[in-house]
Amino acid sequence: MKAIILAAGRGTRISRMIRQVPKCTLPVGGKPLIRHTVELLISRGIKPIVCVGYKRALVEEALVGLGVKTYCNPFFDITNSIASLWFAREELDDDLLIMNGDVFFSPHILDLILADPRDVVMAIDKSRTITGDFFFTLTGNGSIRKYGTDLPLQERNCEYVGIAKISRTFLPRFRTRLDELVMKQKHELWWENVLYSFADNNERDILTKDVGGLFWSEIDYFDDYERILTYLERESAATRDTITRFDGDF
Repeated sequence: MKAIILAAGRGTRISRMIRQVPKCTLPVGGKPLIRHTVELLISRGIKPIVCVGYKRALVEEALVGLGVKTYCNPFFDITNSIASLWFAREELDDDLLIMNGDVFFSPHILDLILADPRDVVMAIDKSRTITGDFFFTLTGNGSIRKYGTDLPLQERNCEYVGIAKISRTFLPRFRTRLDELVMKQKHELWWENVLYSFADNNERDILTKDVGGLFWSEIDYFDDYERILTYLERESAATRDTITRFDGDF
């Protein structure tokens, strides 16, 4: 299995707080976020591929020694993630995870997605509908009916996590649609619009997997980054307490 991590963008909403540092290289648990993600993927036997662009040298430096293949989107400042994925299209030949490089997620989320047998699954969080970045309206079977940043509150069923799994059986159709959209100059779209187009045209269901209750955060604003650091501090403290109690039993 492969995983394509999209890390080419500038991150304009947080850039004024972190200056010239790609947000996927912010330190998380003592290492760059993207290195944390790549090491987690490798631990599950998944081959990581990274799409770079903005400050690519800093992203590649964060991955030194891990043997990660990178693809560059040289037009990162005028295109969106659909173009970054298109530059890595030759990798669309095996069971695949696609994820945004600015997402920190619990290993349990990854395991839930990997265990799901369905051929197209997008990770969602049903516990988050009031505040967030991108929301879905779902049908009764959990497939996507509407989507957007500005969905009315009463129509929101969940927030999108930023991770999807696509099986090799669906990839030929996915790649064809990717090519079609890029050739139509739709390079301002997110990569997820490739999947949404199948739902829009009623061609097939785009299904979801709820990971509500497990920790994740996409870094759009500095508050998101602080939330991750707070979570890691809490987890570290809980681990120390467990070790102390364990040692006290002997």
